[in-house]
Amino acid sequence: MTSREREPAFDALDEAVGQRIERHFETLLEARGYRADAAQRTAIARLGQWLESFLAGRKGWLRRRPAGIYLWGGVGRGKSFVMDAFFAAAPLKTKRRVHFHAFLQELQARMQAFAGQPDPLALAARALAVETRLLCFDEFHVHDIGDAVLLGRLLKVLVEEGVGLVCTSNYDPDGLCPNPLYRERFKPAIALIEKRFEVFAVDGGEDYRQRRGELESWGRYCWPLSGFAAGWIERQLGLTTAADRDVEVAVNHHPLNLRAMEGGCAWLDFDELCRRPHSSADFLWICQRFRHLAISDVPCLGEEPIDVQQRFVNLIDIAYDARTRLLLASEASLDDLCRGKPHMDFSRTRSRLQQLKPLQPDDGH
Repeated sequence: MTSREREPAFDALDEAVGQRIERHFETLLEARGYRADAAQRTAIARLGQWLESFLAGRKGWLRRRPAGIYLWGGVGRGKSFVMDAFFAAAPLKTKRRVHFHAFLQELQARMQAFAGQPDPLALAARALAVETRLLCFDEFHVHDIGDAVLLGRLLKVLVEEGVGLVCTSNYDPDGLCPNPLYRERFKPAIALIEKRFEVFAVDGGEDYRQRRGELESWGRYCWPLSGFAAGWIERQLGLTTAADRDVEVAVNHHPLNLRAMEGGCAWLDFDELCRRPHSSADFLWICQRFRHLAISDVPCLGEEPIDVQQRFVNLIDIAYDARTRLLLASEASLDDLCRGKPHMDFSRTRSRLQQLKPLQPDDGH
């Protein structure tokens, strides 16, 4: 038994944990006017049962208690909604919901605090385990050798330390790391997930993000950009004559060029963001600094090099999770933008882009 299992890190309840979680799920559904499918209901019920067992510390005679739950399925199947409902109702004081890119940035910063000591990653993971009893990890995916190494070892330490883990992903565990160049390095992590987690497919067969009007848009997609009057983007951002234009700022010790900025609003070109070697850390900084972003001259993405596509995928992931208000402007329609041979993660990006409200010059804007 780990020290984590002995800590009373949860609130006393008048009802069973599983009942509390399912009741909260139903309340959210009713408030938003949603109807859950069978896969989503099964997932929320299993999450509640697992957490109840996890908090009680029960173990079976024949096998160890699952270390966590791994929910996977296609885009728009309601995985994040299910996990968010579960997280909100989970009666723990030391719980966290984290997103892939922001969490890796945090982990690397934590490792810096242990620089010069043996195995900084293990030390950082154990420090995290002291603070966190339940970790909910959204959008779990691995397409970079550095991420593969970090995440694989991190999962092992967190499981050993008794942290409860809930992950959502577009991929089943075996599909998490498709790149053959470093798949071997991630195989132990895949084996750990398959052995120690309960794995559930959440796929009711429908992408709920495709239902126009059921989900609130998080921005606008404007095309063709050349059809809009001069100064249109600046007016959409609410920029005034006091705005800084054609300005360079320092982001993580290297330059970022902006077309314009004022207050929490900024206008940048696609080329600056995705053709230059900006990292996910840069995109996190941008989305923390600016709450409303305009990105102009977005090209047809399937024709772009894979590194350019990867930056755009990362940018959209981070902006979406940060609830950044986004204005994308292109000469191409959204359908044309997404044609070709896009990045392996582009199905998720496409689904998120389709939640942007489409605007054309003749719409009266």
